Amino acid sequence: MESHMTDDQLRTVFKALADARRLAIVRTLERDGEVCACNLLDGLDISQPTLSHHMKVLCDSGLVRCRKDSRWCYYSVDAEVARKVSASFGLLAEAAAAGANAKGAPTCSCEREGSCGRAS
Repeated sequence: MESHMTDDQLRTVFKALADARRLAIVRTLERDGEVCACNLLDGLDISQPTLSHHMKVLCDSGLVRCRKDSRWCYYSVDAEVARKVSASFGLLAEAAAAGANAKGAPTCSCEREGSCGRAS
């Protein structure tokens, strides 16, 4: 399995998490681990078809996985995908820290040209 996520994969995960209800679902899975769909439904003020739609989006993003047991669906966060998303932010933080540590280098072209409000 690849150790990083493509831009398309990251966009898909972020789009899935951009919805408040889907974010709440992921937070529930984060807190409770594997959860039956019926228990997720109890904690949300939505219909079963709406929950199914949200779960499809989350599963299609790769962040959530579904395990079927007889007629029940159990959902959980895919730990590997969560690690990859986290690693992407780790790289972003490292790059930002390295940029902040670069002394004297203008950070934008307007700063180099002296037209930036931040330029001294």
